[in-house]
Amino acid sequence: MGGNIRRRIAGGSLAYLALVGVGWCALAPVLWALSASLKSDVGVSDPSPLPTHPQWSNYAEVFDLIPLGRMLLNTAVYAACVTAGQVFFCSLAGYAFARLRFPGREALFFCYLATLMVPLTVTVIPQFILMRFLGWVDTPWSMIVPGLFGSAFGTYLMRQFFATLPGELEEAAILDGCTPWQIYWRVLLPHTRPALMVLAVLTWITVWNDFLWPLIMIQRNDYATATLGLVRLQGQYHTHWPLLMSAAVVILLPLIAVYAVAQRAFIRGTALSGLGGR
Repeated sequence: MGGNIRRRIAGGSLAYLALVGVGWCALAPVLWALSASLKSDVGVSDPSPLPTHPQWSNYAEVFDLIPLGRMLLNTAVYAACVTAGQVFFCSLAGYAFARLRFPGREALFFCYLATLMVPLTVTVIPQFILMRFLGWVDTPWSMIVPGLFGSAFGTYLMRQFFATLPGELEEAAILDGCTPWQIYWRVLLPHTRPALMVLAVLTWITVWNDFLWPLIMIQRNDYATATLGLVRLQGQYHTHWPLLMSAAVVILLPLIAVYAVAQRAFIRGTALSGLGGR
């Protein structure tokens, strides 16, 4: 009996130590960026975790060098529009693939899912040519429209969640005379809020952190994203690392705020939708 207790304590201690190690590996770059953002150019290479004389003026100087506030607003608008589109169209497609019966449904879903195997770099050039044909290069439309109408991952996520809902809900709605749209919008969609939250948070983070597509499409600061601001802080021959780290910390704060607000719903939705490995 005592041996079992000791083994359980030892196993639990090892698990916590492993979690602490993984957590430290994840937090160390963030803590280093925060520390470097408060140092001077000379002291940025100092290995000490805390700056001797914190340079809080670095944050104000970043906003003087680039229109970071405008870039953050642009990124928030792009992320909000794309997230709204993804949530609506992915849930609509997921409902169709999970609950509606039509010829070729499984084959169409398989082909749609197979697009996840296509690397992003393969589709960049065709998308750029399409944006140039439409005259949307260096406009907000090029940042919003390509990701507005859903994705294969989002559709798969919503389809799997819709498939788990009991059929009695749909049958009762049909007996009440509901149309397929009313069944989707009024009956089934409210039950998919956990999956919708997961999709919304993942989409927001993806758009917020996107760098390649804005780099290709946007040149003017009026439409630039926050990630482009980091690039424009780097000089050709010299980079002011404290200012770059200050901008990185400012860009990171909204992501932390979004996750802090949606943390419980995100974790619950991840567990219920099967993304947690269960």
